[in-house]
Amino acid sequence: MTSDATTLQLSRTDARRLAVRAQLPCRPRPDDLLEVVRTLTALHDDRTAAIAPSADLVVWSRIGSELDREALADAVAEQQLVDLRGIIRPVEDVALYRAEMQQWDDGAGFTGWRAVHRDWLDANESCRRDILERLRQDGPLTSRELPDTCEVPWRSSGWNTGRNVALMLDVMSRTGDVAVAGRDGRDRLWDLADRVYPDEVVPAEQAVRIRNERRLHALGIARAKGPACPAEPNDVGDQAGVAAVVDGVRGTWRVDPALLDGDFAGRTALLSPFDALVFDRKRMAELFEFDYQVEIYKPAAKRRWGYYALPILHGDRLVGKVDAAADSSTGALRVNAIHQDVPFTKALSTAVRREIADLARWLGLRASYVD
Repeated sequence: MTSDATTLQLSRTDARRLAVRAQLPCRPRPDDLLEVVRTLTALHDDRTAAIAPSADLVVWSRIGSELDREALADAVAEQQLVDLRGIIRPVEDVALYRAEMQQWDDGAGFTGWRAVHRDWLDANESCRRDILERLRQDGPLTSRELPDTCEVPWRSSGWNTGRNVALMLDVMSRTGDVAVAGRDGRDRLWDLADRVYPDEVVPAEQAVRIRNERRLHALGIARAKGPACPAEPNDVGDQAGVAAVVDGVRGTWRVDPALLDGDFAGRTALLSPFDALVFDRKRMAELFEFDYQVEIYKPAAKRRWGYYALPILHGDRLVGKVDAAADSSTGALRVNAIHQDVPFTKALSTAVRREIADLARWLGLRASYVD
């Protein structure tokens, strides 16, 4: 790693190690759930449970089987963490989104998906009021317990047909009207946001700057600009961190200088398909040169790696995938295949199987390998 007056010069190894060090799948393992989430800043709350919900898998990847399986759900229920727009965040970070929520009051300047959602909310103001009144009287409630009095149904190609209330709650969470107060099984429990969120509001411009800085600290290295994203962006703006270029990769990156110093102590880890190390598929391909995609929606015959394959991290490289599924009826974590992107040494094979055993132990299952 070298630098000139303005731009760092990184090798791909340097860049990968920045990313891995920022995301914590290193030695020694952290042991504090809340500190892990504060460092990562955002856990995608995908509920696909072929093995376990993604957010739970992410924290297991860092902490290991010592993690209480209910710890994440308990922290959300106790409002130490919050589910904001399908992302689990530290409750104190909500203050960084309140000013943005207030901008939805008039929707001035909204374009794209924001304008579509704002117009649909305006067309169904009576339904919005009905939901707020019901929550005021009886909340927290699941979406199934709330009235669908929409005058204008959501225009859907089929995927969201009949889901007016769920979509209304999603938009109302963006306006700061409602918030997730916990879960009833797989269902979110919704309540008035004022009962869930702290009162603090960070001014909008300052909040965006802080969010970008925190996101860069969590990612280690990221692009300044990326596609607009309704959930958690992959970019960090052109003011966070310092500029860097990576050998063999086009364009300029932003790097958190606080992560440049220190030894790298990588290990072997199994990652959720929605883990931040692989979630930005473009960054993953550019820095890790790893070929991967989630194959949940593919027909079985067209899957290369499996329904819910877990990327394998070894040191600063992504080296393969584990195709596994949890089967509580038989008490087994069924391992269908271990796909090797590079030839595994005996030590690497042992390390991968050790992580599989730890995952099974955390799930309360036994590891079972399909021949």
